[in-house]
Amino acid sequence: MATQAWEQARQAVVAFWRQRHPEEVPAIDAELVYGHAQVTEALAVGDRSVEEALIGDWQRKLRRLLTADPTLGAELQRVLDEELTPLLPDVEAARITKIRMSAKVSGHGRAYMSARDMTINEGPS
Repeated sequence: MATQAWEQARQAVVAFWRQRHPEEVPAIDAELVYGHAQVTEALAVGDRSVEEALIGDWQRKLRRLLTADPTLGAELQRVLDEELTPLLPDVEAARITKIRMSAKVSGHGRAYMSARDMTINEGPS
């Protein structure tokens, strides 16, 4: 991530955290800076595994935050949509997809839903 975009992203995440858990901001900020340095070094040698691991770490961290306080969901979504996603290069932003599915089945009906590939193996009835 370019320096200016990275700094804006860091500031957005820190601001979000500051409103909810100000006591955790120094640790969150340090974690962001350290993670950025790790990813930058790894990508310089073509290693994407560090980036993937940090993505997983942040997904878990945000999931725990939302589990503890589900009311943060709307604000987190706003930060993602309005502050972080616009900082991504077009190729990366295009990978972000929102999918909302809903099904209502009654009686003996079935619903099969998939956001990607799906294989259904059913034996004879």
